Amino acid sequence: MAGINKVILVGNLGKDPELKYFEGNIAKVNFSLATSETYKDKNGTKTEHTEWHHIVLWRTPAENASKLLKKGMQIYLEGKLQTRQWTDKDGHKKNITEIIAENFTLLQSRETPGNSYKQDPGSENLPY
Repeated sequence: MAGINKVILVGNLGKDPELKYFEGNIAKVNFSLATSETYKDKNGTKTEHTEWHHIVLWRTPAENASKLLKKGMQIYLEGKLQTRQWTDKDGHKKNITEIIAENFTLLQSRETPGNSYKQDPGSENLPY
């Protein structure tokens, strides 16, 4: 049986998207997304916990994100988890878990019509 790797997040951008182009004019955008939850601890004190997520979009959705999204905006996104590893210039092994987003929807009003974007099929396995 095949597994399921599906992530759905609603959160606020922690920084403006950073757009880069790779060989073949392939666009990639990165940004951080904060999701927060509020709960009461055992003493009844209201506590808020924020989780930060590394988000990656490719191709046309990446270009759209770089034009539409700004720090602080609230979005809904769907994607999958991906962990990658590399060795830094000092020879230390590093890893990061990212959300490879397939689509996003703005959750606050924007003057630009059409606020939902889908990832191109098959582009999630492009090299970094």
